[in-house]
Amino acid sequence: MRTDRRTFLKTAGLGAATLAAGSPAFSAGVIKNWVWIPTNTRSSADHWKRRFALMRESGVRAILPEVYAGREAYFPSTRLPVKTDWLGMLLPLARAEGLEVHAWMWCMPCMIDDVMKKHPDWYNVNAKGESAVDKPAYVPYYRFLDPGRPEVREFVQAKVRELAGIGELAGVHLDYIRHPDAILPKGLWKKYNIVQDRVYPEYDYGYTDYERKRFKEKYGADPLEIKDPKLTEKWFQFRLDMVTELVNRYLVPAAKGQKKMITAAVFPGPSMARTHVMQDWGRWRLDAFLPMLYHSFYEAGPEWVGEQTREGVSAVKKPLFSGLFVNGMDEAEFTKTVEISLRAGASGVSLFSDDAMDEAKWLALKRITAGGRG
Repeated sequence: MRTDRRTFLKTAGLGAATLAAGSPAFSAGVIKNWVWIPTNTRSSADHWKRRFALMRESGVRAILPEVYAGREAYFPSTRLPVKTDWLGMLLPLARAEGLEVHAWMWCMPCMIDDVMKKHPDWYNVNAKGESAVDKPAYVPYYRFLDPGRPEVREFVQAKVRELAGIGELAGVHLDYIRHPDAILPKGLWKKYNIVQDRVYPEYDYGYTDYERKRFKEKYGADPLEIKDPKLTEKWFQFRLDMVTELVNRYLVPAAKGQKKMITAAVFPGPSMARTHVMQDWGRWRLDAFLPMLYHSFYEAGPEWVGEQTREGVSAVKKPLFSGLFVNGMDEAEFTKTVEISLRAGASGVSLFSDDAMDEAKWLALKRITAGGRG
């Protein structure tokens, strides 16, 4: 997500104790809307003060400022290269408007020079043997780490724990918590001059030496030499489990240990997410889910958002907020998509992104939120 996410995909508030399941924010019938805010250190405190007031008035209750995108931290980290404490500026301004702040961080992409130089073995590898550290898929920032490697798990966990230690934060929001895309949304194929009617080796990830060895020790076969369909299914599940174990055993405890919420931006599904990015989020023990239901990327209409929302709500039995790509939407399409999401069981919507909203869409969100679920 963020600026990088935009170019690729396009071609606080309440205390943690009040945000647990059963709190007013998650009560039946209450609409809670979120906004992703890509890193923007150019705007002044006065700008954000006005912006947060507009968000609150329009029905937004939680914001997701992007404070780490794989290179530099925009909070006072002791573990990562720090650009500036943008988060520190935003927190009191958001709190003054009663907005929850959930720190948005990238998980698997890592473009930190020191990590790439010292730990090239930490990076994911495709079925052709190409490492994401020196031959990333699609775009240069797709330098994904291996989600099953212990050192990587500890590296990502440390970032979550550090953010969760910031007292005024309501929660930590995970992004890119997956393998690289095996299959891009169809609407993006032309942009990258590819056809992905199936999973091709150059986009099929998880084949590091470390993971191949682990699988062979467990099942007696090298994933690159599997002929048995049953073992092929086990290898697929093995890679799903890499990410699920990272989330449930490392990242959730890191946030919960400091009484903070933990959420994630996930792919549509969860059935599609399993096959497209090996992201089995129906099994994740998060507090809430924000699936990126960017229907234009899938050459679909607002009704598709409703279908995906219903599947997600049914799968997780936790609050789900339909993620909407609002750039390019007019007021009518925006209104229809938000209303369909709510009727399908979403607890609200999450907007990507703040800078793609205009007056008409803010007013529409306010009107829908004030009207409730009807």
